[in-house]
Amino acid sequence: MGCEALFPAGYGPQYADAMPESFFPSQSRIQARALFVGERIDVRAFEGAERVAESPLLVRAGSRGCAALFRYGAVVLFEMQPLEQVSFLGQLAPLVSGAIAQPESEDVELTVSAGGDERVDPSGGISLTDTSVERLQLVAEVLAKSVVLAHYERQVAKVFDSIEPLAAGLRQAGRVGSQARELLRQIGDVLMVEHKMVGRVEVAEKPDLLWDHPLLERFYARLVDEYELTERHRALDQKLELIARTAETVLDLLQHRRSLRVEWYIVILIVVEIFLSLYELFIAR
Repeated sequence: MGCEALFPAGYGPQYADAMPESFFPSQSRIQARALFVGERIDVRAFEGAERVAESPLLVRAGSRGCAALFRYGAVVLFEMQPLEQVSFLGQLAPLVSGAIAQPESEDVELTVSAGGDERVDPSGGISLTDTSVERLQLVAEVLAKSVVLAHYERQVAKVFDSIEPLAAGLRQAGRVGSQARELLRQIGDVLMVEHKMVGRVEVAEKPDLLWDHPLLERFYARLVDEYELTERHRALDQKLELIARTAETVLDLLQHRRSLRVEWYIVILIVVEIFLSLYELFIAR
């Protein structure tokens, strides 16, 4: 499927050339929804059309909305009706690899007030002074990273629930249970999170957009602080480190048990050989 299918009628390259600096100049409230839809989105499919903005990629979507797309599998929809969201995500599906059955999502309302203070409100909404392309991109950056963190936080939490009975078995019986191998598989899946977080999402990294718009750095820092991206990323790293140590411990115990079993096999073979030798020496004659 080409990228043209994701553009509604009337929104082609010629529209991108005439794109105003503000997406929603006459609106004071804008609905945004972030979703983590899969492991990767093939944004190269949009190379055939001129883009409204890049890093992150921003395209027109729906009748009067727009969407920010991220290679690591997140998409943020601005001012799109429910049916438009379903249609857009359906058209986007062929470009998504490793699709998630139940995507993590987060909804937020953007309030526009010229001359106001840009911040995250106590109600959870985000206040903006305008709806410039750059501000929408920064909001999309933060929301996308937030839903990715939420997805991996849930995944890591499930593994922690599996580790607890293993730890209890070690404390009571001094050995791992029969579910150790399955647990190791789950731990392996979770350890892939670290690779994805560091190599793809880059939660702790500032977006390239701030190099061209340094005046927006304070706004971005506020969003990062309010959504606790740094703290959540640090906590996730610590849990991943603990899971890695648990995997190492379980592997050591399994290896020790296997070595002990081999030693017993050797002892049994030696005993059998001695018995056969004695049998031939005293009985077989």
